Amino acid sequence: MAIAEQRTSPQAAQGSEGSWHGIVLQTLKRNEISLVPYVPDRVLTPLIKNLHADPFFTTFATAREEEAVGIVSGAWMGGRRGAVLMQTSGFATLANVLASLAVPYQIPLIMFVSERGTLGEFNYGQSLVCRTMRPVLDSLALEHHTITRLDELEFITDRSIRQAVTTQAPVALILNPLLTGGKVFDK
Repeated sequence: MAIAEQRTSPQAAQGSEGSWHGIVLQTLKRNEISLVPYVPDRVLTPLIKNLHADPFFTTFATAREEEAVGIVSGAWMGGRRGAVLMQTSGFATLANVLASLAVPYQIPLIMFVSERGTLGEFNYGQSLVCRTMRPVLDSLALEHHTITRLDELEFITDRSIRQAVTTQAPVALILNPLLTGGKVFDK
């Protein structure tokens, strides 16, 4: 992971504030998103660890992505903002909960999706699922952005959150391996 951050982030040596996960954390804080359920994911681990370490956030693992979406939806109805962290394969389980809860009830669901299935993916199943993600988002008319560069991360994340809250519509922020370094296995 450190090698990937050095390639994508000249500021990585300055600590997490200049890293992709540091930028996401600060942008969530600035937009008063304090509830962050997630399904564990190796790529998102630096962000998850930093969220757990910051008392501003209520962060916890869920068994499934649909559970995390339900929690964030209920929190929104109770006046609290939240975001869900997942990987591409987890997104594949969400079509029903998006179409039957988040979209019709106008929940500004913020989804951060670590993208698998591209750029040298070693798991054929991940590649297949990756091909379905954007068409599903498009069929539900959900705003989505694929973020590949550190210099665009803060702007896209901040503006997407603001738009989701204002329009009361979900948004997916797809974190491409060019940004995060992707999932790497040691041999």
